[in-house]
Order: sequence, then C-alpha cells, then structure tokens
Amino acid sequence: MFLGTHTPRLDEKGRLILPAKFRDELAGGVVITKGQERCLYVFPTSEFGRIAAQLRETPMTHKAARAYSRVFFASAHDEVPDKQGRVTIPGHLREYAGLGRDLVVIGASTRVEIWDKQAWETYLAESEDEFADIEEGVLPGGL
Repeated sequence: MFLGTHTPRLDEKGRLILPAKFRDELAGGVVITKGQERCLYVFPTSEFGRIAAQLRETPMTHKAARAYSRVFFASAHDEVPDKQGRVTIPGHLREYAGLGRDLVVIGASTRVEIWDKQAWETYLAESEDEFADIEEGVLPGGL
C-alpha cells in the first residue's frame, strides 16, 4: 500500500527519483498514465495488469468504458526504474499534468500520484471542505 506525501524535483531530463519508501514495490516496473484532476497515476506493472483485466471485462458497447480505456491506455508509458530509482516522465504526460520542476508525489493506496506542486496545493485548498463532507458515502458504515 502506498502512503504519504513526498516532494521530489523533476530533473532537466524529465526524470523523477521515486520516493525511497515506494522503490521496492515499484522496482519490477511501473506504468505511468493520465489520472483524473490532471495528475499522473503510477502503477506497479502487476496492478496495471489487474486494472486492464477489469476494463477488458467491460462490454465494448459501454461508451464511457471505451472512452476511458482509450485515454488510459493510449497515454500509458511503461518502464523499469533505474538503480537510483529514477523513471522518465514522457513529455506528453508532463504537459498533461502541467509538471514544473517542483512536484508532489503521494501514496494513494494501490497507486502513486504525481502532481505539480502548485496544482496539488490548489487541489487541497479547494477540496478541504468536500473532504469533511464525503466520509459517509465513501466509507460504508463510517469510521
């Protein structure tokens, strides 16, 4: 499970050093793709395969599933982190997420998310009130 908030920097070659506490689980390979709210999702290869299998189960006649699958898979980039735990974020994904040099990398349970630092701070500020109000519908039975 991925947890926590980290603040690495993107180097001049578009590489990110993965947080040390995530490296072991991601060492075998990652898939980076577009996420919601203009962030990037980083999945261990095995988790990406599980999600892909779920999407394959959705009928091709389901319009929203087709649209989601197209964006999700077409934007995906796979690679194995190097010995320093670095991965390259392709230009099209850096552009999509508006990534500058300063990043925020968060653990989001079964995935890691990469955010531009300013975008993350804006997201948090705008969603704080929503967070306080959504517990009942998201967590069956509450906390």
